[in-house]
Amino acid sequence: MKATVADIARSCSLSTATVDRVLNNRPGASAANRQRVMEAAKQLGYLPTLDQVVLPSKPAHLEFFLPIGCNAFMADLAHHIEDYAARLPLVASCRIHSLAGISPGALQGAIENLSLKANGAGVIAVDHPRTRNILRELVEAGIRLVTLVSDVPAAPRSAYVGIDNRVAGRTAALLMGRFLGGRTGHLAMVVGSRSYRGHEEREMGFRSVLAEEFPNLTISSAVEINDEPDASYGATMKALHNEPELLGIYCVGAGRSGVAKALLEARPCKKPVFICHDLTKETRRYLVNDLADVVIDQNARLIAEQAVIRLLGSIASSAPYLTKKFIEPRLILKENVPVQ
Repeated sequence: MKATVADIARSCSLSTATVDRVLNNRPGASAANRQRVMEAAKQLGYLPTLDQVVLPSKPAHLEFFLPIGCNAFMADLAHHIEDYAARLPLVASCRIHSLAGISPGALQGAIENLSLKANGAGVIAVDHPRTRNILRELVEAGIRLVTLVSDVPAAPRSAYVGIDNRVAGRTAALLMGRFLGGRTGHLAMVVGSRSYRGHEEREMGFRSVLAEEFPNLTISSAVEINDEPDASYGATMKALHNEPELLGIYCVGAGRSGVAKALLEARPCKKPVFICHDLTKETRRYLVNDLADVVIDQNARLIAEQAVIRLLGSIASSAPYLTKKFIEPRLILKENVPVQ
């Protein structure tokens, strides 16, 4: 038999009115009593769970702030969030805000449209003092927060949902070195935006492994393109012109289409090893057409599902932070491209 509000009240020696206020997230209960009620509810199995995350007792309103633009991965992520949230009875509503850029100002403008009913927010944002202040004010207003894809660790978020980006960059360097088999020469790096902590961490990881294990490989150009395909195309064309025997290209963030376009137009005698991130319709084509050698995928579907679950878990929990758990990246080559 399922536990009742009265069972929880007896277990923690509080009134049923106090228990009801806590379970329905209404004011009038102290932090200590909230902790006692939630712990008792968890122990008695009153709260629903999903993948060991305790979920709220009533449906929650969620909102996500994503810099979608022309980024195929971000568009896929938004689609998966909406699809998964629509299938969960504990999600009363799910709204996606498409940010007009990656600046703190773009985030601030979108946050001003946050619904008064919102219980939790998921955010992809640059790690900047203004961003951290925006997120702090959001949490102080009673909204639970998770960061996605690129973390903002100094912000009071309940969880980060995504891969370990430094490990992803180190993995890219290890693959690059192994693909090139001891050859000596130059590499080019196309960096989406170092304003994203995730992109900065990937670059750091990539450079670290090159220095540790492949000193025969030198990065001759590292251009920040702010996720603009045209800038990526220009940077790649310049690198191919300056280094006719360029050995490899690592695309840290977006801008993959610009690199691919440059490789198709320049047609170097020996194609450089091309490593990029995120499995999308376009990167699938790059793999099967031998344009890209490997894609390090963050798994948009899994990030979307975990973002919704972790947000719901943070709403149900009295603890400010949930247990940290990275999503494992997938290495996709042309022989193991998964079915869409």
